[in-house]
Amino acid sequence: MSYPRSLTPEQRLSDAKELLGLPRIVAICGSTRFMTQMNEADLRETAAGRIVVKPGCDMKSPHALWSDPVEAEALKARLDALHRAKIRLADEVLVVGDYIGDSTRAEIAYARSLGKPVRFTHPQVDPDA
Repeated sequence: MSYPRSLTPEQRLSDAKELLGLPRIVAICGSTRFMTQMNEADLRETAAGRIVVKPGCDMKSPHALWSDPVEAEALKARLDALHRAKIRLADEVLVVGDYIGDSTRAEIAYARSLGKPVRFTHPQVDPDA
């Protein structure tokens, strides 16, 4: 007797996005020092018909939400987990900027471990090139 193949959560998500007719989803990654470039990449990707997810907080800029160092550390951990969820949701990743720090390097490795294609605005900074 043949049993139906059990789908992974990733396969079920991919099937659901296809059934819903969703456009490709791009996760923008990079240092928040490149927020202006991320916004430009968001504009271009959106104009090309893609759904964009990207960092929503620039913790390098002053804000009351992260003015307390203890709260800021907890918020950074939550934002890192949220960004990894955005990468899981995405069909591909676009890395913005001409510098790759430890956090972005980890995001690239995570995306690649999930089999996500990774593009770069500055291909020379690809840590695996």
